[in-house]
Amino acid sequence: MEAKPKLQVAVEKPTPYTFDLGHIMVEDPNPVELDHEAIEQSLASVARDGAQSLINQLLTTCPLSTTKDGVLLSLPAPSTRLPREKPVPEAKAPTKWERFAAKKGILPKSRESRRNLTFDEESGDWKRKWGYGGVNKKGQGDAIVEVDMKAERERKEGTHVRGDNRRERKENLRRNERKQRKNSRDSSASGRK
Repeated sequence: MEAKPKLQVAVEKPTPYTFDLGHIMVEDPNPVELDHEAIEQSLASVARDGAQSLINQLLTTCPLSTTKDGVLLSLPAPSTRLPREKPVPEAKAPTKWERFAAKKGILPKSRESRRNLTFDEESGDWKRKWGYGGVNKKGQGDAIVEVDMKAERERKEGTHVRGDNRRERKENLRRNERKQRKNSRDSSASGRK
């Protein structure tokens, strides 16, 4: 088997290459001369010359540093501005809620605040905020319930102190649904959906 001839490391061209090392890019302004009988070989030769000149430029101009992960080459900032495929998107106008929240200083809920768990100091354990066994239902299953006599005199007939917490939660739920229906009617009346 024949040994391949060793190619030159230095690449000489009539017009020098232009480099953008930030994008690891080389531009050859010289006309490409291809041998049409050996097109693959002539294309590989042009590509090899470009790659070799880019590697030479990187190794001679960029600072090298050695770390425990290996040898690192620090690239300069890119000098060529690359075009975007699509235009830069325009900033969306804030919604009515976003304007209101900014005015009132309301921040979006964090992931932690959306979790349905809270630490119960009494039991020293994490419990649900709502739902089955939720902290908001604390005291519903107690055998003994403290009764406020003033509130007991004003109580509706047929109601019991044990159901107050549940009734309050159900009334809040109904009030919230009424507000949602009103908001949807108001938004459809103004032409938004």
